[in-house]
Amino acid sequence: MKKQLSPQNMDAFWMPFTANRDFKQNPRLIASAQGHHYISNDGRKIYDGFSGLWTSGIGHCHPKIVEAVRQQVGEMDLCMGFQLGHSHAFTLADKLTDMAPQGFEHAFFTNSGSESVDTALKIALAYHRARGDASRTRLIGRQRGYHGVNFGGISVGGIAPNRKMFSANLINGVDHLPHTHNLEQAAFSRGQPQWGGHLADELESLVALHDASTIAAVIVEPVAGSTGILPPPVSYLERLRELCTQHGILLIFDEVITAFGRVGASFAAERFDVKPDLITTAKGLTNGVIPMGAVLATDHIYQSFMQGPEQSIEFFHGYTYSGHPVATAAGLATLEVYEQEGSFQQARELEDLFADAIHQFDDHPMVIDVRNIGLMGAIELAPREGAPGARGLEAHKQCFWNENLVIRNAMDILQFSPFLNAKPDDIAQMFDSVRAVLDRID
Repeated sequence: MKKQLSPQNMDAFWMPFTANRDFKQNPRLIASAQGHHYISNDGRKIYDGFSGLWTSGIGHCHPKIVEAVRQQVGEMDLCMGFQLGHSHAFTLADKLTDMAPQGFEHAFFTNSGSESVDTALKIALAYHRARGDASRTRLIGRQRGYHGVNFGGISVGGIAPNRKMFSANLINGVDHLPHTHNLEQAAFSRGQPQWGGHLADELESLVALHDASTIAAVIVEPVAGSTGILPPPVSYLERLRELCTQHGILLIFDEVITAFGRVGASFAAERFDVKPDLITTAKGLTNGVIPMGAVLATDHIYQSFMQGPEQSIEFFHGYTYSGHPVATAAGLATLEVYEQEGSFQQARELEDLFADAIHQFDDHPMVIDVRNIGLMGAIELAPREGAPGARGLEAHKQCFWNENLVIRNAMDILQFSPFLNAKPDDIAQMFDSVRAVLDRID
């Protein structure tokens, strides 16, 4: 018998990125998950329209991953990762770099996307210093970018509510490119907008302002995710790569969301045919089963650290759980399933169906934009006057209570992240449910 929760006995858990007072008055609680569905505490079968949190692309509790974790936790629960190792971590690094775009030959393991970002920023700074270019300390992010919640990530990130409480203590020497979202020029785009590629040239302005000799790295999400799914304009990423190469600046792709099939390829770098210098990842690395992340580096960057006495630590950075045995077991099983089931190709084949389904809302009177790329999509609602975010949260709640559907809302932007192996009928039903909700609310 499950204990009945009240706002009082729920108070101990300070929930992340949640309106705690609102939630605890009428909590949306999940008891179990299997495949493409949750089971709520009140026994309802609920379709997961966001595949966990961009995490569980091949479905919840995949039996091969569950069994791999079960076996590993009974065999070795933990192995110290400093000056010691276990074979699974090396095997996973090999398989992960084999799956990565050509040239990425090294993986540094972390426990989350936030840690992956901070690790990549530190690698970038240390790389320049190791090469005798210690003046390159400035980092460039992008407005509306999301790079996790550690101090490095929120410093290069560009979402105001994530930054404002901590603004006095963010790291120094950070600037931001403009975001690429423009409702006048690129609303209701399918895939990459035709307008906006020129915005990459704003990096030239930052180089002119700060001088290239002071800039270490530029970090962007190939597709800005948490802010509301902003696909890159045509030629935008290519131009960033060109400018970074020209000025000796490292280019970091934050692929915590876009890796592992989300845009129909192993990585967005592959899909867009743009090669960065570092790639961050997490989420789909273990299908969300065990927290784990990684930073992928080219051999050129790695070898820049492999200098000095062999007994010396080359990079003073790492985590207690870097390459955790149970996480690596989940990662190995997940990558194997991706290959055996053809998950990335499955996702690619669903793209047109998903695009057609979400763009049926282009003419809905409450909708001001619809955008999509791969299996990522957003429906942006007109905000209520004086209450930004209220309409989006109400839509999220009504989907859960009245339509047995989980979606994500970021303020008034409804976000969708279908499973890589989603069933076409389920995608159609999901958007039928969303239409029913939008037709009900004001």
